[in-house]
Amino acid sequence: MSFSKKIVSSPDAPQAVGPYSQGVRAGNLVFLAGQIPTIPATGAFPEGIAAQTDQVIANIKALLASEGLTLANVVKASVFMADLAEFAAMNEVYARHFASEPPARSTFQVAALPKAARIEIEVIAQVPA
Repeated sequence: MSFSKKIVSSPDAPQAVGPYSQGVRAGNLVFLAGQIPTIPATGAFPEGIAAQTDQVIANIKALLASEGLTLANVVKASVFMADLAEFAAMNEVYARHFASEPPARSTFQVAALPKAARIEIEVIAQVPA
């Protein structure tokens, strides 16, 4: 049995800030590292949970595009939030991006996120056969 692993990266998404890859493709699955709302051109975060959620999803879209994929290929998402009181605002933005056949999802409140982000999302996507 052979194993293939390919590093996924995009200059249109924030670069890794530690010893990890932006993403990894293994067989027909793409695993993206958790994305925080970093604007790639400036390194800054937008203000507010809605804008941060939009930026996180833009970063995810850029990484997926590097493999010829879109949000429609996402089969699982994990959302990490600094404050679940912001869930409704996050969910409204998320629903716009995943309007049709959304992926399975888990959402967690965590004690802290890198660089004091309000949200981080990681996804798994499937490459069509």
